[in-house]
Amino acid sequence: MPLLQPPPYKPKFPLQSGHLQTIFPRLFRKVSLPPVVKRRIETPDGDFLDIDWHLASSSRLAVIAHGLEGNSRRPYVLGMARALVLAGWDCITYTFRGCSNDPNKKPGMYHSGDTRDIHTVLEYGLNHGIYDDAALIGFSMGGNHVLKYLGEDPDKVPAKVKRAIGISVPCDLEASAVKLCEKSNFIYSSYFLRSLKQKIKVKNKQFPDLYPLEKLSSIKNIVDFDNAYTAPINGFADASDYYRQSSCKQFLDNIRVPSLVLSAEDDPFLTPECYPVENAENSQHLYLQIPKYGGHVGFADLPMEKQLWSEDRTVRFLNT
Repeated sequence: MPLLQPPPYKPKFPLQSGHLQTIFPRLFRKVSLPPVVKRRIETPDGDFLDIDWHLASSSRLAVIAHGLEGNSRRPYVLGMARALVLAGWDCITYTFRGCSNDPNKKPGMYHSGDTRDIHTVLEYGLNHGIYDDAALIGFSMGGNHVLKYLGEDPDKVPAKVKRAIGISVPCDLEASAVKLCEKSNFIYSSYFLRSLKQKIKVKNKQFPDLYPLEKLSSIKNIVDFDNAYTAPINGFADASDYYRQSSCKQFLDNIRVPSLVLSAEDDPFLTPECYPVENAENSQHLYLQIPKYGGHVGFADLPMEKQLWSEDRTVRFLNT
């Protein structure tokens, strides 16, 4: 499919900055959307996932996956859920393993290439027998999950999944990880590392041999962290092997349902390798939209409106 030309989106000054777009909504956007149903569901391997179910009495279900070190109650997740509920979709938002208030039971935590849980949540919703259609929405790492899931084994994807969208997706994980290590991204890298290191301390109490604390002091960036913990714990040779196997970009050509990748040109987390231009141009199902502005999971404007441009764009794409 050709690249989509975005509808008018030019945020007011000073939000014509990728960094401000990335930070501003996280600091100043408040979204109140209490879930109708909160549940802890069992996974096939004996672990658990916490889900929030937002109901609109609909026959359509959207499953929303958050980003790195997020959860189902982050404003960007709730804002998307609210927009979809108002547009006539039931939504399930779920929290990745290790991101709930309670540590997960199994040794492994979530990682960028693990698509088991999105399939579990999707099937859990569909097995209730009330939905005719389904859609998947993922932010950042969650977007990588969505697109990888759709392309790595298309026959496994339920036929009721009709559309999908990935927002601010690091389609090339290694390129994005290296970018995140740059000095210009120090504030984000530090934030992620503080949270990830705290999780290692929690997991050390459960599985001290798998999560030795002596490695923590030498970790200076995300690549260090993935070399020390993410890769070996999840069976990868090293961080580079983890990124290579987990990146969704290699699976995009296999996607069989209309899917939109929505990533801003000024996203501070992404490099040119993360924008799958060639894949979109040669695919019958993959769409790519690259607005000039938006930052990483931003797409805000002033005054802070109730519905972000990305949320409106998602609703229109799913309802087409």
